[in-house]
Amino acid sequence: MAKTFNEIPHTRPQTPLLDTVSAPADLRHLDGAQLETLADELRAFILYCVGKTGGHFGAGLGVTELTIALHHVFNTPGDRLVWDVGHQTYPHKILTGRREQMLSMRQKDGLSGFPKRSESDFDTFGVGHSSTSISAALGMAMASSQLGEERRAVAIMGDGAMTAGMAFEALNHASHVDKNLLVVLNDNQMSISRNVGGLSTYFSKLWSSRIYTQFREGGKKVLSGMPHATNFVRRTEEYMKSMVSPATIFEELGFYYVGPIDGHDLPLLVETLRKLKEIKGAVLLHIITHKGKGFAPAENDPVGYHALNKIEPKQSVKAAEITSVAATTPQSKPQSKPQPKPQPKPQPKPKYQKVFGDWLCDMAEQDSRLVGITPAMCDGSGMNEFAERFPERFEDVAIAEQHAVTLAAGMACEGSKPVVAIYSTFLQRAYDQLIHDVAIQNLDVLFALDRAGLVGEDGATHAGAYDISYLRCIPNMVIMAPSDENETRQLLYTGYMHAGPAAVRYPRGTGPGAVIEQQMTALPLGKGLMARKGAGVAILNFGTLLTTGLEVAETLNASVADMRFVKPIDEQLIRDLAGTHQLLVTLEENSTAGGAGSAVSEFLAEQGIVMPVLHLGLPDIFVDHGNHSQQLESIGLDAAAILAAIEKRLTLLALPVQATK
Repeated sequence: MAKTFNEIPHTRPQTPLLDTVSAPADLRHLDGAQLETLADELRAFILYCVGKTGGHFGAGLGVTELTIALHHVFNTPGDRLVWDVGHQTYPHKILTGRREQMLSMRQKDGLSGFPKRSESDFDTFGVGHSSTSISAALGMAMASSQLGEERRAVAIMGDGAMTAGMAFEALNHASHVDKNLLVVLNDNQMSISRNVGGLSTYFSKLWSSRIYTQFREGGKKVLSGMPHATNFVRRTEEYMKSMVSPATIFEELGFYYVGPIDGHDLPLLVETLRKLKEIKGAVLLHIITHKGKGFAPAENDPVGYHALNKIEPKQSVKAAEITSVAATTPQSKPQSKPQPKPQPKPQPKPKYQKVFGDWLCDMAEQDSRLVGITPAMCDGSGMNEFAERFPERFEDVAIAEQHAVTLAAGMACEGSKPVVAIYSTFLQRAYDQLIHDVAIQNLDVLFALDRAGLVGEDGATHAGAYDISYLRCIPNMVIMAPSDENETRQLLYTGYMHAGPAAVRYPRGTGPGAVIEQQMTALPLGKGLMARKGAGVAILNFGTLLTTGLEVAETLNASVADMRFVKPIDEQLIRDLAGTHQLLVTLEENSTAGGAGSAVSEFLAEQGIVMPVLHLGLPDIFVDHGNHSQQLESIGLDAAAILAAIEKRLTLLALPVQATK
């Protein structure tokens, strides 16, 4: 039985057995009791590491036994393990030679929080989005067969990821090509079945046994000329399985189904995987696990403990700050000192997700047509309060971004006002639906694009680096890029009131702390405003880099425009700035290729206005993980680098660098 921890250890735990495992080959020599001890030590070490670095850990704790069993039974990395999403791969990283690097997790130049092919041969497929594992593992199995190589491909997918259409497309294809593929369905929310117990375990052992497999396959050959008998045996087997398991759907898709079994029963997992390793064709093993297993708070609140921020240790009191009682003579009395008047604590700045969530509730109170839609990101997108207050108008469609967009389109056809809260990087998965189902029909759908721009420690897989570029080329789209919290609220209202598809992009985390006006006002469509008037250089800012742009402008005495709209762009403002300045600088936290800066240059070219333009934004690279400030600095979007880039361009153009007096 897994050991249960009640708190995050602040000091590195003693893990003598784990310390001997530098690669999966080391744990293949361990016996059953040692594997159980290893699981406890691995959990303790995961808790310690995540407490130091932050990151996902609930899912990893839930697959600790599974990870050990997979590496114990399969000859990794020769046999391919393909993890879905990647939240659960911390145990995998620790067991595959990266134990001593775990404290660099999600930090600049450290380990990625997700599987990454360039990081380890054991990370067979890079991943950050869900529901890709079966397709990838099937591709590996097919390639191995083509090359005549004997290896197994194993996809590990959660029940949440199984809700995506891509997963079922892969399941359907897998049975058609008939290659050696094992899919482990990690059911940690019991959304498919609760059939865990002695009877289902007994049948799982039976179905995975070599005797049963040989009997089953042999029976098929014997009865091949007797169709009526064959159908009778097949129906009997299906009815028997359906009594104790949800096998039917997977069997109908052509998979040999085993389960459900207890995913925390390490001896059972090892025994079952050993038997399944010998079975040819497409096999699905259904296991039941508990997210956050072994850490009591996470077991009780798996959603809240999906991930943790870095836990700062309590500061110790310095010895010099302690007044010793013994040092004070009995006759002396401590001198009373006037106590300083307590200062009010500054109010914490709200996250952009909170700004969106508050706006959504306020808008829903005003308009009964509003419907909020999310593809499994209720908590991350700040929709919890809306879901509680307006449950009949809240739709969580699970991990099905394509369905979410087309569902919204259907609702808009009938007069509803759908608001799709979706991460920028996840909308990429529904691009065809965005064009075909929403934009072509010019339907009234508002997209709240969360996590626009760089996202810090989650790295390239989750960075909203391309939404301006991929949205700007779509007819009928309105694209807005607010610079602070209040503009986010007002532009959400503006997009909602616009009759047609619109998108408001905003970043992860907090903003500059702007005062949020409760009164909602629709801003003039396609109109920016001047944030600072200067001379020589005009900075055209799109989004939340406005504060940085103003800081640079103070040094250069430059003008700064808060453009607010990418499409339609403020043509008159661009024309005015081009006529009164010598250099235009566009600033955005989006790819410069096809981004907002490109829109400025395209307009100038269309108007025949010839003048120098400097585009500053995300370069043509995938920006690796680190904190947000480090990421901006690494690509030249911090204030110092922006200033240097502008001064360099002015020098090349032989223009004066005008400083503030």
